[in-house]
Formats: sequence, structure tokens, C-alpha cells
Amino acid sequence: MTFFSANFPKPTPLWRRFNPLQNLALVALGLVGLALLLSLLLLPVARAQGKPATELRIGYQKGASLFVLQKAKGTLEKRLAPLSASVKWVEFPAGPQLLEGLNVGSVDVGYVGEAPPIFAQAAGARFVYIGHDPAAPQAEALVVPKDSVIKTVVELKGKKIALNKGSNVHYLLVKLLEKNGLKLSDVQTVYLAPADARAAFESKNVDAWVIWDPFTAAAEKAIGARVLADGTGVANNYQYYLGERGFVDKHPKLIAAWFEDSVEQGRWLKANVKQAAELIAPLQGLPVDVTELSLRRYEFKVQPVSDSVIAEQQKIADTFFELKLIPKLIAVRDAAWKPAF
Repeated sequence: MTFFSANFPKPTPLWRRFNPLQNLALVALGLVGLALLLSLLLLPVARAQGKPATELRIGYQKGASLFVLQKAKGTLEKRLAPLSASVKWVEFPAGPQLLEGLNVGSVDVGYVGEAPPIFAQAAGARFVYIGHDPAAPQAEALVVPKDSVIKTVVELKGKKIALNKGSNVHYLLVKLLEKNGLKLSDVQTVYLAPADARAAFESKNVDAWVIWDPFTAAAEKAIGARVLADGTGVANNYQYYLGERGFVDKHPKLIAAWFEDSVEQGRWLKANVKQAAELIAPLQGLPVDVTELSLRRYEFKVQPVSDSVIAEQQKIADTFFELKLIPKLIAVRDAAWKPAF
């Protein structure tokens, strides 16, 4: 027996109740709904896959040529990608400002000269030495205008000398004066960041300028600045790679990957100085010949910090304490990091 009788006609199938265009609209609406559902289900997975788990924030100065090269080539980003990490580059005008950024947590790794870490450690900053470049005494110098009557360091007594306070050249000036029988109090120190010091030097508001490369090379090439003395025989001018202590302890694999890339790119740089200068110069805002001259004065062989280098750094710290430039004695070794790689 059939449920439907003659008095109750069979219901019309749903698809027959609409015209062909309406049927197409229903199908399209269904597909859109399905796509929306799938996107909502897959969104968390896509986000997890697309966003790196960790960000390595690198503090650098334009004079940090190896970092600038790595930034230009994108090698570090490629090296860290398999570790689900990205790179953020944060520029600073000089080492002391970079150390402040490291201390307040705005960067994780940085590159500075000899003096900034000493001032920072004396102020209680939480950082560790994770590597260094070999000594580069010719990469920092005391310069005078090309037409200056000053021919020797001794003649600087009572003169105005521009420098970046707390930078590597602060120590250079102390040692140059000491070598020539003068004290820091025998000259008038004018503390200025590199750009402001260059302006004061050009306008002859100061008699001399203690500065590092590539600023030294730029002053030599552009305005004929004359090198009165460099660091040879008085200051090693090591360059240090520092890390925020908590970050370094938590992410040793990232630090190892950064270290490996820095060694590799440093080796490439020294084997291809001209090509490296062409890549670096635009980011430094300098002519290629200036950058090339600067690169030839540095060694780019990143290595772990040795006991002998720590001892040299301790000498600088002790000197600064004796001159009352830092408020207390520090033990540089307390900030030395022992890598597991």
C-alpha cells in the first residue's frame, strides 16, 4: 500500500522548486559556506606555520660592517628560518645607546667597541660577551683638520677634543694622552655623537676628533682629515658581540646559528672586500671607496671570548675606575658567556 493517495500528491523535489539560476545560486552559496568553514578550521594551523616562534632582535650601528653585510644579503634570515626564528634589525647611533637598548630589552644581540660594555656592566646591565673580532688598532684614530697647525699629541694640551662618551675611543684618548705625558684633565673633552662631532669638527668648533671607522675613513676622504695617531701600540680596539643574558641562556641554538653565519660571512667579506663594499656602502650612506678603506682596517673573524681578551678588557675597566669614569670596580669575567657550541 502506498502512503500517498490520489488525494495527497507526491511532494516536488527541492531542486525542482527553483529555476536553474536559483539552483546555481544555492550551489554557489553552499560552496562559499564550505570554504568559510574550512578557512576557520585551518586558520590557527596557518598562523602557527606562518609566524616564527622566536624573533632575534639585532642592535647594530652603521659602522658594524659585518652586521650590515648580513642584513644586505639576508643570510641570517635564511639561517634561522629552519629554527622557526626571524630577524629584526634595530639601528643605533653608537655603542652606549645600543647597550641601553640591550639593557631595557629592546634588542637581544649587539655589536660594540671596548668601552661601552664596561660602562654598562658598572651600571648593572644584564648582558654577556658572546664573541669578538680580532684587534683592529688602525680602525680608530685621533684626527685633526687638514690645515691644523697641530702636529703631535702633546700639542693638544688645553685643546678641545670631540668624542663619543663611553665609546671605544674614550679609552684610546686616555692612552694616547698618557703615552705623551698628558692626562685627560689636560684637554677639554667635548662629548658628542659621531654626526654632531663631524659637524663640530668641520666648523672647527673643536680642535681634534677621536673616532672609529667608517667615520674616520669618511673624514679622511671627504674633508681631508689628518690622522695624528691611531690605536697602534696603545689600544687593541677589540670589537665585541654581546647578548642579553636571559635571551642567550634561553636560546643557545639561535646564538650558535648566528655565530656560524657570522663566521661564514666574515670569511667571505675578507675574501671579497670590493664586492662587500659595494653591498655595504649604500646601507651606510657612504661612497664605496670609503667603505672599502674602512673594511681593510678591520678583521672579521668572529670567535669566542678567550681568557686573554677578558684580561685586556679588565685593564680598561680598571683604568676607567682609576679615572673615576665608572663608579665601582667590576669583574669583566662575570659577564663572560661560555658557549656550548
